[in-house]
Amino acid sequence: MPDRRPMIARTLPSWQRSLATAVSDPFRLLELLDLPVGLLGDRVRAEEARAHFPLRVPLAFVRRMRPGDPDDPLLRQVLPLDRETEPAPGFVTDPLAESVALPVPGLLHKYRGRALMVVTGACGVHCRYCFRRHFPYGEASPGRSAWDGALSYLAEDPAIEEVILSGGDPLAVSDGLLAELAARLEAIPHLKRLRVHTRMPVVLPERVDEALLGWLDACRLRPVLVIHTNHPREIDDDVVAAMARLSGAGVLLLNQAVLLRGVNDREDTLRELSERCFEAGVLPYYLHL
Repeated sequence: MPDRRPMIARTLPSWQRSLATAVSDPFRLLELLDLPVGLLGDRVRAEEARAHFPLRVPLAFVRRMRPGDPDDPLLRQVLPLDRETEPAPGFVTDPLAESVALPVPGLLHKYRGRALMVVTGACGVHCRYCFRRHFPYGEASPGRSAWDGALSYLAEDPAIEEVILSGGDPLAVSDGLLAELAARLEAIPHLKRLRVHTRMPVVLPERVDEALLGWLDACRLRPVLVIHTNHPREIDDDVVAAMARLSGAGVLLLNQAVLLRGVNDREDTLRELSERCFEAGVLPYYLHL
């Protein structure tokens, strides 16, 4: 029987093929950037950090990093270091107390008027500061298997007007599934807005393709996309073009950033980040601490 795997690969959207080639080995990442292995610190503890939370970064994002710069602000966000294994006073694995806000599997409801669906545990990039790196995705049952219970909960609470799709990164899911979910959400009459929290258009701009724009444009609910970028150099020409395609489909664009030491903890960097967002048609919205 002929090998059909190459043919199957060609039928995948380009963004899925790009995700398949994302860098997952820190030694390869350092080699690509002409940086020494010693940057990881103690090798055993660095491997332990990677085992607890694997490295994943698309090549499109790697290409925006400066070769030979160990302090590159994009690199610092993704490279697993030995310091991650050191105890941190006051550290908790559930900083937002989300475990007590799960009325049904796959749905977080903390605030009146809105609820958050955990669509997937997958992401296009693994940020070392991720506040959901310890989230019990298995118990929370993200994905299609949890939809019925979550949708029933949303339908029974007329005070909920906005649904947030999060994860993981909801845009790590195929557009076929996302379109199906959007159709089921828009059938709930009291829902008005669909907000998607995603880092994918930043780390992999080709994710903003015709399939994504198609179901967003067709959805009855007001679409809002909250991208996640922390440093102005993340917003290159490809990201700007992706934002233009989203704006053209009627999507409101907001940004959430995280205040990170050595990345954006300077007034001039944050100002430049805001300017780059504005130039790309994105409104700076959240700055998380």
